Amino acid sequence: MKILFLTPAPDYPEDWDWAFTPQAAPLIARGASVDHRRWSDAGDLSSYDLILPLICWGYHLRFGEWMAFLDQLEREQLPVVNPPALLRWNSDKAYLAELPAKGVSTVPSIMVDRCADDDLRSARESFGRGEIVVKPPISAGADGTYRLGADEDLPDELRGKRVIIQPMIDSITTKGEYSLLLFNGKFSHAVVKRPKSGDFRVQPHLGGITEACAPPPGGEELAHAALAAAPEHATYARIDMVEGDGGELMIMEMELVEPALFLKEAPHGSDAFADAILSAAERAREQPLA
Repeated sequence: MKILFLTPAPDYPEDWDWAFTPQAAPLIARGASVDHRRWSDAGDLSSYDLILPLICWGYHLRFGEWMAFLDQLEREQLPVVNPPALLRWNSDKAYLAELPAKGVSTVPSIMVDRCADDDLRSARESFGRGEIVVKPPISAGADGTYRLGADEDLPDELRGKRVIIQPMIDSITTKGEYSLLLFNGKFSHAVVKRPKSGDFRVQPHLGGITEACAPPPGGEELAHAALAAAPEHATYARIDMVEGDGGELMIMEMELVEPALFLKEAPHGSDAFADAILSAAERAREQPLA
């Protein structure tokens, strides 16, 4: 069984081995051959039984190139999981505006094509609160994400740009943000991510701390509902959720492209991950996935 991980473009500045090693190890332990190549110049991929875009970090910095690459994967009918149609849908956070219409509890999200200060005022009125979060819909790692107080204007970086506006969710700074990991649609494990003091961003490179935890009550049901709203089956998925002011859980994001799987924090998830990936590879041998 030959499996390929797609990794960042050569100009991406961060180390990625810390994610590759714990994901490759359980596959190698089951007898699979595991390689890696940069997604930006991957070359001929036809010899692989399965292709995983799990470490395609930085695709948002080359978004046009990324979209063309997904088109190529689809056109060549390569065995990719998650499938290109799902990767395309999940690469733009505009999907967050679709989920409520499908009955999925989601952090309120207003999409604005060319943001101005008036859009912030309208959003604050709609949310009924002054503190908001503004971010690009095509981003990762909290890039370009701003927490704005009731009297703060739009940062110049986002002025006239396409953005998502959301209310600031206070529980992120107290209880944290929950991430539930599902493989082949089945719950595997959960972690809670908490920001450092004085911040609201939970990413480790910004000082956030991640710990294994039990899923919050109702979390598994919400994660399954979110996945049911996606356009294709997800072999791997990380569903991020937070608790609202009334205690209700809401989807923050669905990470279906290149999520951290937190196998180091929850090693018991490695078997479920390997089961899902190897079974997808077996299916691809019998019938093309794309």
